[in-house]
Amino acid sequence: MKLRIRDNSIRLRLSQGEVERFRADGLLTSAIHFPGGTKIEYTVESSPASVKPMARYSNNTIAVRVPEATVQEWADSDRVSIASEQVLDDGGVLSVLIEKDFACLTPREGEDESDMFPHPEAGRGNC
Repeated sequence: MKLRIRDNSIRLRLSQGEVERFRADGLLTSAIHFPGGTKIEYTVESSPASVKPMARYSNNTIAVRVPEATVQEWADSDRVSIASEQVLDDGGVLSVLIEKDFACLTPREGEDESDMFPHPEAGRGNC
């Protein structure tokens, strides 16, 4: 699972196998490890009690919770992403995006894209 953070947005990209595990198990977890034994974990979890995708941060963990029905529909369809925004205490907005990770249109050295989704524009241009 890839994590991208930019300003007030969180984007998670899942490979084909990760989407399957997420659909089946309802949870994916990854981590970024730092010197000194510290780490930041990031998770995506499905929940029957959730109404819309929401993110929270606690105890060095970024957790994104998604309604279970949304996860099932997304995983079993050609739908590319699940998007949501949540209003912050200061009135700002946090954008959350969960995407199926597509293979790049141009192979990149050192990248294993064998478990990525086929790119819908394959054969039509460059990445």
